[in-house]
Amino acid sequence: MNPKNLIRPQVRKLHAYVPGEQPKVRGLIKLNTNENPYPPSPKVQDELRKAVDGRLRLYPNPAALGLREGLAKLHKCRPENVIIGNGSDELLALATRAFVEPVPVGVDRSSLSGKARSRSTVQYFDPSYSLYPVLSEIHGAVANPVRLDDDFGIPDRAVLRKRGWDFDAALTYVTTPNAPSGRGYASAQLDDLCAWQKRVTILDEAYADFAGENALSLALKHPHVLVSRTFSKAYSLCFQRIGYFVGHRELIAALDRIRDSYNVNGLGQVAAIGTLGSLSYYRKNIRQIIRQRALIARSLSALGFEVLPSETNFLLVRPPAFPACEWQKQLRDEKIIVRWFGGGRISEFLRVTIGTEPEMVAFLAAVRKILA
Repeated sequence: MNPKNLIRPQVRKLHAYVPGEQPKVRGLIKLNTNENPYPPSPKVQDELRKAVDGRLRLYPNPAALGLREGLAKLHKCRPENVIIGNGSDELLALATRAFVEPVPVGVDRSSLSGKARSRSTVQYFDPSYSLYPVLSEIHGAVANPVRLDDDFGIPDRAVLRKRGWDFDAALTYVTTPNAPSGRGYASAQLDDLCAWQKRVTILDEAYADFAGENALSLALKHPHVLVSRTFSKAYSLCFQRIGYFVGHRELIAALDRIRDSYNVNGLGQVAAIGTLGSLSYYRKNIRQIIRQRALIARSLSALGFEVLPSETNFLLVRPPAFPACEWQKQLRDEKIIVRWFGGGRISEFLRVTIGTEPEMVAFLAAVRKILA
């Protein structure tokens, strides 16, 4: 028996999602995974310390009810409009399972057409979050990546149709603001896009806290729209893995039926509830990140970099003098880690997370040294 033959064909040939490097070497400045450079609020850290007690032997609240109630109050909806996940990635995967019909085994996906194809389609823009095609492939769905405009803007309806956009796709992911470009989209434009879509559309707002506006109201306006949020990027809880969806209670209930029991750990729930009680602390840090983003963008532009507009906690930049992959290596030699994506439309760019002021001073010093 060859164990390899026991694995589903889609999984055998799958190109898994590649996360940013988590270095094991001390002393590196980590600007590659869009983590918040500031720690959780003192209140959150205190709540976590107090929670490390006899509760560790008990199961957590299975539905994360306290956190859902807090988020419902924040977003002016009801707890049944909110579901919590082990990071927003878990919920993105659940959505693929809940709303997309997998292509039957033995059927060639390229042979499908019409409604049968649409109901098995996971659709997303290119470039966007590289987890989407992985989720599609795992599920045995039809992937439909559609190219963004040259400036990474969303095309108008006629251009979308010409590029193969499926307005009847079972599930459409829209990263807003876009990653990895950093481009933000107006809520009015997203409202139009959602109105054109006939089936489930997820607005993935991992970076919304760094943008000038967000589209959360669309999840409460359109019954087929879900908004995805995370406590990782703006709220310094990557380690705890807490994400959530807001949307119509029927869609939320469907996701709730297929989620794992006790999917959100107790300490994560404690930390997230504490975060909701410390929003002023985080908003101050977010304003500081936005100020640093503007300063670094101006500084890099003055040094010859092409800097794309950003409404996130990172910048996508095209470096001068030599290729982006070489810049990544030379910056690492200077103990600075940034992200380079090989292949595709952004292979000429580096993605640089905005860190603390001392970290960004060190980053600019390394850039100047390399240029010299």
